Amino acid sequence: MKKLFLICSLIVTSAFVYAQDTSVKGKVIRAENGEPLESVNIVNLNQVLGTSTDSNGDFEIKANVNDTLHLSYLGYKSIKVRVTNDWIVFGASTSIEMTELALALEKVVINQLRLTGYLEVDIQQVPLRQDTRYSISGLPTTGYEGQTNSPSMVSKVLGAIFNPADFLHKMFGKKPREMRKLRQMKADDEIRNILASRFDREMLTALLNVDKVDLDLLIRECNYSKDFIRTANDLQILDAISECYEEYKVLSKSRSRL
Repeated sequence: MKKLFLICSLIVTSAFVYAQDTSVKGKVIRAENGEPLESVNIVNLNQVLGTSTDSNGDFEIKANVNDTLHLSYLGYKSIKVRVTNDWIVFGASTSIEMTELALALEKVVINQLRLTGYLEVDIQQVPLRQDTRYSISGLPTTGYEGQTNSPSMVSKVLGAIFNPADFLHKMFGKKPREMRKLRQMKADDEIRNILASRFDREMLTALLNVDKVDLDLLIRECNYSKDFIRTANDLQILDAISECYEEYKVLSKSRSRL
């Protein structure tokens, strides 16, 4: 009878948990010595919510059963943790270990230019930025980079409008649900703050469920320059993709009316 009562109680508790907004608590520690890790970035990939650990390594974040939490910290291997029913039902703080990465410094080239000391000569060696972001009349924004009025750029814009199999359709059509997360990411201040401090694209690829190769390809096909891709932080990349997606939707609606 006691076992039956216990089972019924767990069923009722689980149903209650599923019916309300729930959260989980945890502590992130170093695997090598058990010390807490402060300022670990934690993102719920399913609900697109973010938070960070405090000075004691503790955190709390909204989550449902089977949600996936992505944990990342500079110099440590990023991990994904699945939220279990027990974690939510019993409400206990769970310890999560993160392992330090062995970092190897690459060769750094201090000076790629052979300077002569003469300004007139040396200035010719300075590479110019090749900004290639386009602008379409009727759209509210033009991206981070300046416009280019070259014939090739005009042809590319017109091709994007009239070609139903253009690159944006191919890329965004593959993962429409992930692309809809863009607005959620932009609306969450914590995620924006996290992405603004990152340049590795790791959390961004996890949120969008794409690999780095596809992410770089997407930005290039949206006509952002190599300079922008190389120097932009993850938040700028997010905003660039979001703007490109909004343009894609406008172009798609235009095509549907033709």
